[in-house]
Amino acid sequence: MMRPMKLAGSQLMFGAGSLAHLKTLMGKRAVIVTGGSSMKKSGILQKTIDYLKEAGIESRVIEGVEPDPLFSTVYNGAEAMKDFQPDIIVGLGGGSAMDAAKAMWVYYEHPELKTLNDIVPPNTIPKLRMKAILVCIPSTSGTASEVSRSVVITDDETHIKYGVGNMEMMPDIAICDPEVTVTMPAKITAETGMDALTHALEALVSNRANYISNIFAKNAAKDIILTLPKACNQGNDIASREIMINASMAAGMAFTNVSLGIVHSMAHTLGSCFGISHGLADAVILPYVMEFNSHNADAKNRYDELAKEMGARDLLKVVRELNKSIGIPSNFAQLIPDEKSYTNELTAMAEMALKDGCTKTNPVIPTIEQLKELFIKVYRD
Repeated sequence: MMRPMKLAGSQLMFGAGSLAHLKTLMGKRAVIVTGGSSMKKSGILQKTIDYLKEAGIESRVIEGVEPDPLFSTVYNGAEAMKDFQPDIIVGLGGGSAMDAAKAMWVYYEHPELKTLNDIVPPNTIPKLRMKAILVCIPSTSGTASEVSRSVVITDDETHIKYGVGNMEMMPDIAICDPEVTVTMPAKITAETGMDALTHALEALVSNRANYISNIFAKNAAKDIILTLPKACNQGNDIASREIMINASMAAGMAFTNVSLGIVHSMAHTLGSCFGISHGLADAVILPYVMEFNSHNADAKNRYDELAKEMGARDLLKVVRELNKSIGIPSNFAQLIPDEKSYTNELTAMAEMALKDGCTKTNPVIPTIEQLKELFIKVYRD
């Protein structure tokens, strides 16, 4: 069967010092979209402004993008862009900042779009790049938004997260400089790293997986499993940071082409209902879904092959031990103490997860009852 693959935009820069590639860009005005204060405190935001200035590009900063960006943040950012008329948009930060930059780009280029529903399926993303190109610079090694076609935007009123995927939103330039990630705290390193591992393992067993995606997914998974504990414990180790950001990028190339599975469907749901951060939710759910997916012979074989290549017998055990070594809790009871509220939402959560776009590429398509059982398992262990 013919399979399309798109592995990144027009330029993919990686390695220590690659942030300096900004000095070579051609343009007049850039808007830099970033999150809280971490990029300012680390000096990376100023370095980004300075590199762009060396290229003769004037910068304006939109800062304060919250985790799981709200639609109002996206729309207000697009309005600011309409005033400044940038020809370059830079997403600098974690997945939320990069996703917000992508979505602002869409509304900036198309003022006729006014609501979140205008870009949510079955609506599609219109043609971009008539006003600006998009550059993404990750400060974490997890979401791979720099090489993905996806964004997750939260509805202001319902707090439901909407995932939107379209190859038109693939960033034109990705700059993966490990030096941008060295100030990331150990907890964020652990949670985002497990998000990247989930991307790799869900792509590996996706019912759309193929020869090329498996090369990226397998190698990314192995590098993350072997390197993540050191990246957490020795954050200044640039070699570990470089392996992690490269592995995250490779996992992103895999999943953006073959999609994900129900770890992400359940994590999106728990984020919407209980505000659990995405990487942490992925980390807790991953071993339970691997156990569930092992009922599919092909998925079990792929897990077993990867374990064998790593000199292990049981990949599920490897992932559980990795979680334990980096301080990830084994269930959600420790994170959502109100069990009654959780139980009351079981049916609604199962229905939401079933409708999630990632569910259709899981190797086992679950029923509502199976999803309810999984939500109970991840809560009580």
